[in-house]
Amino acid sequence: MKNNQFGRIDVDQDEEITELKAIHFIDQDLIADPKAQFEDFLRRSFLISNQESTFQQKLGNLLATPNQTAADFFASAEPLTLDIFYLIALQLLQFESGIDFSVIDPQAATAKINLPRLALDALETSADVAHAWYSILTAHTKNGETYLDHLTQQGYFTPFYATTTAPLFFNGKAQAVFDPHQIIREVVYVEAPLDTDHDGKRDLLKAEILRPAQTEQGYKAPVLYTASPYNQGTNDHWGEQVTHNVDVPLTEKTVNHLTREDVTAKPYDPELPPERQVKGQAEHACEHFAREQPYTLNNYFLTRGFAVVYAAGIGTRDSEGLRDTGSVAETISTTAIIEWLAGNRRAFTNKTDNIEIKANWSNHKIAMTGRSYLGTLATAAATTGVEGLETIISEAAISSWYDYYRDGGLVAAPDTFQGEDMDVLAAEVFSRQKDLGDALKVRSKFDQVLNRINHDQDRQSGNYSRYWDSRNYLNQAKNIKADLILVHGLNDWNVKPRNVANLWNAVRDLPINKKIILHQGQHIYINNFRSIDFTDMMNLWLSYKLFGVENNAPEVLPNVIIQDNVEPETWHTYPDWQDADDEVREFTLQAKTLVDAALPTKNEAASFKDVLDPEVFEMYKNNLTQWHTDLLNTEHATNGKNQMRDNRLIFKSAQLDHDWYIDGAAEVKVNVAVNKPFGMLSFQLVDFGDARRLNVTPSLIQPRSLSGSYDWRTDDLREFTQQKSVTPWKMISKGHINLQNRTNNYRVDKVVPNQFYDVTLQLQPTFYHLPAGHQLGLVIYATDFETTIRGNQDLQYSLQLNQSHLKVRLANVISDRS
Repeated sequence: MKNNQFGRIDVDQDEEITELKAIHFIDQDLIADPKAQFEDFLRRSFLISNQESTFQQKLGNLLATPNQTAADFFASAEPLTLDIFYLIALQLLQFESGIDFSVIDPQAATAKINLPRLALDALETSADVAHAWYSILTAHTKNGETYLDHLTQQGYFTPFYATTTAPLFFNGKAQAVFDPHQIIREVVYVEAPLDTDHDGKRDLLKAEILRPAQTEQGYKAPVLYTASPYNQGTNDHWGEQVTHNVDVPLTEKTVNHLTREDVTAKPYDPELPPERQVKGQAEHACEHFAREQPYTLNNYFLTRGFAVVYAAGIGTRDSEGLRDTGSVAETISTTAIIEWLAGNRRAFTNKTDNIEIKANWSNHKIAMTGRSYLGTLATAAATTGVEGLETIISEAAISSWYDYYRDGGLVAAPDTFQGEDMDVLAAEVFSRQKDLGDALKVRSKFDQVLNRINHDQDRQSGNYSRYWDSRNYLNQAKNIKADLILVHGLNDWNVKPRNVANLWNAVRDLPINKKIILHQGQHIYINNFRSIDFTDMMNLWLSYKLFGVENNAPEVLPNVIIQDNVEPETWHTYPDWQDADDEVREFTLQAKTLVDAALPTKNEAASFKDVLDPEVFEMYKNNLTQWHTDLLNTEHATNGKNQMRDNRLIFKSAQLDHDWYIDGAAEVKVNVAVNKPFGMLSFQLVDFGDARRLNVTPSLIQPRSLSGSYDWRTDDLREFTQQKSVTPWKMISKGHINLQNRTNNYRVDKVVPNQFYDVTLQLQPTFYHLPAGHQLGLVIYATDFETTIRGNQDLQYSLQLNQSHLKVRLANVISDRS
């Protein structure tokens, strides 16, 4: 395997000694003999041995040379060499002989594995050994954590618990010196500047707090805040009941000539009831909780001096108000928690007594964390510029709700969630419903909200509107003051990559730090991956942002990190994503081929249909994998004719003579006609070529093996592994458009049957390594069974091929980079 370690920092050797003393690997002075110093480091790291005989037993399990155990080596007069040090170190780091390294030449493995390389020719002094030991402590093991974190899980820092009053930092990062079993758990109710349930009182929002016990003795903790609408439970059955039928026909839309101003949202400025009258002050909460719905990254930081806060927001269990997906009110309910944590808003011990409680334990520096809806609310909060929010770690987040539930004037579901929409999601997370007495007061009001959402989301047209504009966080991106860590999957067809790409472009010129990490996953977290030190990077970042540690995190962490889709466990850094200096390659469509646009072409036409036999249509509805296979498969199906053969067009380039790196959004322009006054097109960019590709979901490597602290919550270690069998293709990107929205998402143009129109759209942005020998493909079709409505209508499409083009942008990347 190969380590991809970006969060490790280099410090001078004097600082290394100081830090090793701080974490008790050195008491007062180094031992004079280098070999004895190394043995002492090992003794302190073998935590399960408290007797000399046990320690010697453990040493006997390690090889020091190909023919000598570590126990025998330390009992001998032989000097310590680099080969001996590296051989022992590789075993400590859990790498495997014969797989990861050779016992004959252990130093050769350091470059292959990408371990920190010592700038030493020999270990001549104890200071050299200390430098080498520091490097090992900060190196990643084979199993997804630094060696120091591995020791932490075995209890290395438990002796620190009794005396800890402040965070302890090593290699620029906070260490687990806070006892997780002494965490204070309390509930408060933050008063938001909202009255979404119109009861004449401002909405109170439940916040669940976990903070170190030391905050009771004056320690001020920074806060990781996760706004999770799912935190207090979901109404899955209700969500299923209100899910929309997608097997409906596409219809002709009324022509309009709307401008951007016509669809610009009006300011949100509701009349508010007065604030509550405070009737007293409290130092301690009167409500507690036993277990939250945690994010494992937050769990890691709880033992490192951070506090963690979870809040579900308006309309959720124990909070007041009504849920309204993506609304400005939802954003305000998110930022209200931040304002209280920063000392700028009030909270109460319960919802009736008006006894105020302050976050006196907070240092007023807040970061937001979370994936999907959670990351979306972090993005929304950042666009307000709220004081106290220092940074967000926003993963798989929506930047515009239109780009989540719509595409190009079409209803376009997040894949695998056909029929879901804004109203469905609101119903699912309206967890006030779970307390029947509370729901009795507001259910009828919430039903009115659902009816309004159902009307305003406008599934009939799919057009962009003022409703969607009010839920487009990109409009306020210029207000962002917090630094950004953006994480997204290039194969995420739930929150599609356009969401993070548009946000990245919107903040490109803002005077903030911004980092982006793009992985090959779908809708997942990556803090439990083996091949990248994501948690360690976030520790470096949060120690810098929330504790003020001078660790140069903005300079150390690359601005752009992208996981390779060809080489397993390989991550590269780049100067940018969607780089303006990319090379543009343009192709013209010809019969089944993509031809270099600079070459002469023929005046050719091609056509396809969008109707299927009813039994085939039903089969594909119930077997989306088979539909996608038949869509892209250029061979006959094993049981006869490919049922999609006449329902799509496939164009392929010549085989590549060198690797390409497709960067950003491919652009498709087609000259198309349809036999009805309406129509839609779908496109897929495809890698055609036999290969063992990465599995679409990460594999379980070791269950419940990651924690970051002793006797504390665990997480599974995962990694993308290669498929066991060869596959002939892989979808790179996709896109959809309503032919009546060929100007933009809100203007509706007329479509005259059988008249040709130029239609241009950009597919979902990507970064894709297309290997030499493969072919770039473009597939054109209409109904997308995974995404669009499915009318099964007798629509016939025709294309003028020589007037239809594909553009891709290629990053300037050396193909044999290591």
